[in-house]
Amino acid sequence: MRPPCSFGRWFRARAIRWVVAACSLVSLGRLETISAAPATVGKAAARPNFLFIVTDDQRWDALGVVQREQGQRARFPWFQTPHLDRMASEGTRFRNAFVVHSLCSPSRASFLTGQYGHRNGVMDNSTHLPTNAVNQATLLRNAGYQTAYIGKFHMAFQRDRPGFDYIASYPSQGEYYGGRFLVNGEPRTSPGWLDDAATDYAMDYLRRHASRAPWMMVVGYKSAHTPRIPPERTRTRFAGEYVKPALNADASPIYGRGQRAFRGEELGKPVETDTDSQGSDDYLLNYFRCLSAVDDNVGRLLDLLDQLHLANNTVVVFAGDNGYFLGEHGGLGDKRSAYDESMRIPLLVRYPPLVKHGTTIDALVLNIDMAPTFLELAGIQPPAAMQGISWVPLFLGKRKGWRDAFMFEYFFEPNLPATPAMVAVRTSRAKLVVYPQRPDWVELFDLRADPYERHNLAASPKHTELLKTLQTELTHQKERFGDPFAHK
Repeated sequence: MRPPCSFGRWFRARAIRWVVAACSLVSLGRLETISAAPATVGKAAARPNFLFIVTDDQRWDALGVVQREQGQRARFPWFQTPHLDRMASEGTRFRNAFVVHSLCSPSRASFLTGQYGHRNGVMDNSTHLPTNAVNQATLLRNAGYQTAYIGKFHMAFQRDRPGFDYIASYPSQGEYYGGRFLVNGEPRTSPGWLDDAATDYAMDYLRRHASRAPWMMVVGYKSAHTPRIPPERTRTRFAGEYVKPALNADASPIYGRGQRAFRGEELGKPVETDTDSQGSDDYLLNYFRCLSAVDDNVGRLLDLLDQLHLANNTVVVFAGDNGYFLGEHGGLGDKRSAYDESMRIPLLVRYPPLVKHGTTIDALVLNIDMAPTFLELAGIQPPAAMQGISWVPLFLGKRKGWRDAFMFEYFFEPNLPATPAMVAVRTSRAKLVVYPQRPDWVELFDLRADPYERHNLAASPKHTELLKTLQTELTHQKERFGDPFAHK
């Protein structure tokens, strides 16, 4: 896709100002309980606040609204997320949202930088986010925003949070109980459940900054990462339920037939294909119990925005940092691979002045798109170094010229040797996956006919043209965004 023309950017900027100006009239009438000078209120109404909530390992379909939408195809129709469903009903749900690297640190870095990992330098879970990387938090702060990072950051054991003024976070993974936060460098032990504590810090920040907008805050949750330990209030939720077997459980990956790609789920078991054994796997249910507890906390944050009269002028984005396998493709666990269950994420956006209530958007959107979106809504020109595209045209109902293809990357990790390095290109119709170190491994899927990626068509004479088309598209993607393995 070509970048929007300068006139298009000018028109969008005008449209956003008109919408926000209209919203400001409403906002001013709702701010009487907030102790802020009129000049401060006017300034706050002119530029939105930003709240980004990100979970760990949450599948794209691990939302109550998606399970209901799937009907008979739903694998866990009993799963409920009323507060996230509320977000979807009050905003928009992206039904085709993806990450460009299905791994925690690289994905979280991409959300902040608007770049692929091979560009920003974060290509594994052991790398710090460079302080000199292009970063939406730094750009917003330089433009007068107050910035806060709460909860899980997950760039190895990095202690600083580049671009953020206020920090209530912890190095690495953290512990579900007895977690130790660093609050602007001061250690504090949390007696309760980790994601509840993160929400407490976020709510405290909101209360203290309600009259000091504009602000940008990230709330990172540990859930539903292993070891899955939900809080007491959710430990019996969904008791007796089970996850239905995956329709593509027998579709083994080309690089490891019958093998699990990742055996590091410390307390867990491989997801069985037998329904009865799945029904007794409490550890698997804890995946959903942790996410259900996160949903509780999202409700707390949304309610507080209402109480502080900030909801109308706050862009709220909820997303997972990557997808997750629950028995698909030969019993794969974890993520990392280029199959949709791994690279597809939940993505919700609520911003009343611009985003229509209860809508869905089917365009291909990526984690690298969030940074340019926030910057455009703040009236800041996204730097050319950012590789994503602002979602604002989609909010305005404009699909013309939007991307129809994107590139995915994964880099080999010696401590997890079962998953090879790979690069893929996905369109709305098909997907090509190639393995740089194994040119004999190629996977081609017709997603319209085979959405579960069960049938590899790479050697099919009938699909030679489709293979060539995607090979050409992958070349174009590498030329535009950089070849992930050019220097490997």
